Amino acid sequence: MITTKVLQQLAETHGTPLFVIDHDVLRGNYATFKKYLPRVQAYFAIKANPDPAIIKTMFDAGASFDASSVAEFRAVYENIKDRPEQEQHEWIWENIIYANPIKATETLMELDKYKPLVTFDNPDEIQKIKEFAPNAGLVLRLRVSNAGAMVELSSKFGAAPEEAVDMILEADKAGLVVEGLSFHVGSQTTNFENYVQAIDLAALIFRQAKERGYDKMNLLDIGGGFPAPYDDSVQPFSELAKRINAELERLFPPEVKILAEPGRFIVATACTSVAKIIGKAVRHGKLCYYIDDGVYHTFSGIIFDHCQYRLESFKEGPAQICTVFGPTCDGLDVITMTEELPSNLERGDLLFSRNIGAYSAATSTWFNGFPPAKVVHVNR
Repeated sequence: MITTKVLQQLAETHGTPLFVIDHDVLRGNYATFKKYLPRVQAYFAIKANPDPAIIKTMFDAGASFDASSVAEFRAVYENIKDRPEQEQHEWIWENIIYANPIKATETLMELDKYKPLVTFDNPDEIQKIKEFAPNAGLVLRLRVSNAGAMVELSSKFGAAPEEAVDMILEADKAGLVVEGLSFHVGSQTTNFENYVQAIDLAALIFRQAKERGYDKMNLLDIGGGFPAPYDDSVQPFSELAKRINAELERLFPPEVKILAEPGRFIVATACTSVAKIIGKAVRHGKLCYYIDDGVYHTFSGIIFDHCQYRLESFKEGPAQICTVFGPTCDGLDVITMTEELPSNLERGDLLFSRNIGAYSAATSTWFNGFPPAKVVHVNR
């Protein structure tokens, strides 16, 4: 963890707002994932934080990748573009899954030459893939319970379990190969039972498909949702891993390849924001601080990710409940209305927020003319 002294030094050197990425933490989180889920190949979910330096660190650590757009695919491709073409294609097949079930025809046309793994969850997608990316390997995404997740995804993606085998057979009839199944239990899932139920369902679909004559599946993607330790209410990752490992060992033989798509778990705790107080006022009897970062920038996860980040001060003093606003003129730009901060902070003082690496800088904008925070990398 980057110390408060180092954070202050970085802010003095680079100015604010600042978004600090600790690559030692990235590597440590990846190592933790592999330690507790040794059978599972981690496909880093780029959408959580697509910074090219993060992708390079994950690449060097041996991670595979979950890309959900052509831009994300290309960002990974940058790391292998100098290799011979055949080696590129082999690496992509083994290490990238295009995990967006709904793809534009232009996307499929660009991906086809690489013969990638792509997800699907409906008959129309089968016809699109057949026409525009017939060389792709298919992975059917199942709809599973997202109960207890911070961000629910099951209403947007996933084939109904009762339709799954029919869809597999339809793809097979179209001359495509369904390599396996995938699911996603929802982002920041603290209800570990979701994983158990989803793995059990996937095993059932494997059996049903085999009973109906389809025995080509050898892959299970257990998706993302692995929770970051934002607070003490989140159970240790080791506890979740125990339950996942037990179900995988019970239901899936060693020859079935197991994938996962950790994003938040890898990047959330690796990043810290530093912002400067640019104004101070009392509104309706309540102390308000205004800082040079906000919900249109690093704190965008408050809006898009349903996540609340704790603000801390480098300066000590008598504390009270404060409101903290971002710099824009939009009334939506409220970071918190319930943060306990020193009441003696002044213009120019700094606040910082840890564990802000996921779905934050990734969705930052230039709204109202305010630029995103400057990104600084440490321990690379």
